[in-house]
Amino acid sequence: MENFTFYAPTYFVFGKDTETEAGTYVKRFGGTKVLLHYGGGSVIRTGLLQRVRDSLAAAGIDSVELGGVRPNPRSGLVYEGIALCKEEGIDFILAVGGGSVIDSAKAIAAGGAYDGDFWDFYTGKVVEKALPVGTVLTISAAGSEGSPDSVITKEEGMFKRGATGEALRPWFSILNPALTQTLPAYQTACGVTDILAHLYERYLTNTKDVEVTDRMIEALMLAMIQAGPKAVRDSTDYESRANIMWAGMMAHNNSCGVGRTQDWTSHDIEHELSALYDCAHGAGLAVTMPAVFTYNMQHDVMRFAQIAVRVWGCEMNFAHPEETAKAGIEALRSFLISIGMPKNLLELGGAEADIEKMAHSACCGNGRDGSIGGFVKLTQKDVENIYRLMV
Repeated sequence: MENFTFYAPTYFVFGKDTETEAGTYVKRFGGTKVLLHYGGGSVIRTGLLQRVRDSLAAAGIDSVELGGVRPNPRSGLVYEGIALCKEEGIDFILAVGGGSVIDSAKAIAAGGAYDGDFWDFYTGKVVEKALPVGTVLTISAAGSEGSPDSVITKEEGMFKRGATGEALRPWFSILNPALTQTLPAYQTACGVTDILAHLYERYLTNTKDVEVTDRMIEALMLAMIQAGPKAVRDSTDYESRANIMWAGMMAHNNSCGVGRTQDWTSHDIEHELSALYDCAHGAGLAVTMPAVFTYNMQHDVMRFAQIAVRVWGCEMNFAHPEETAKAGIEALRSFLISIGMPKNLLELGGAEADIEKMAHSACCGNGRDGSIGGFVKLTQKDVENIYRLMV
């Protein structure tokens, strides 16, 4: 295990009807004038946005609203939000929605406390100062409600890139599993897939002797394998959705990733898919992960065999561990298909003709140095080969 520091100060408020306490927590954490940031659609139709408005008003908190966040959130709305914060004297941002809304809120928070272009943080500059952010979560997937990370798509060039910094961790997050009961089955499945991906990205490590975090990751995966299909089948299953919601946060606040190198190849490769085709991130990961794992398997066959046995229940073939490793990858692929995820690039809406373009963007676009990957260092040609495994 490697040296690490870990500080995760987000205050979590979990359970039914907790969104009605949003104003109380904004006030508790020093907010006096709030940017209320959201997408649209369901938060309005279900009355959630109005309940949050009422809570802010009851706490005596002034608010300014900025809706319109899209999946794979765009830089244009971030620039609009930053300008609004500076014009209105905003001192707190409250995100009401899923990971896209929270990521957009974090980008606005970083830019609102910065004199330069917020995109500097999405090309390697660490966020050291940001406006405080709170969240009311509506989708269990991205884990942004507990993480120091944000992902935004830059409309000029359609680069989907991430930023990080402890200043981006939400000050509080309200997690009511009942708010996810209106999600379509497909969106629920996309969320489960994203959670599994966050766990795999940490599991695939070159660091030795990390049994504690290995076991934590495995336990969360097993919980997703059990709860995911139940929630997909029955939108009213509160307990399954509660387990998924808490697992989503645990998968990405980095408690499972400390003291070990991490991969993030699947995310970097998928980001090109969702930037170009505007597909759901989880759906893109369902196609990407099996291809990446198949390509990288020989780097550490025993790590893939270990997760195959411990998580997917495969029998260990000691004479040919690569067969066990392959069985684990196939078990993951079969599970994702069983909950409604796409099988290949074409089902995702992608085209083989775009492979070279996407591989170049993943490795070289927006200032990258020509390679990606924390588990295995991959060149542009490697990434092209991985995309071809998805066809």
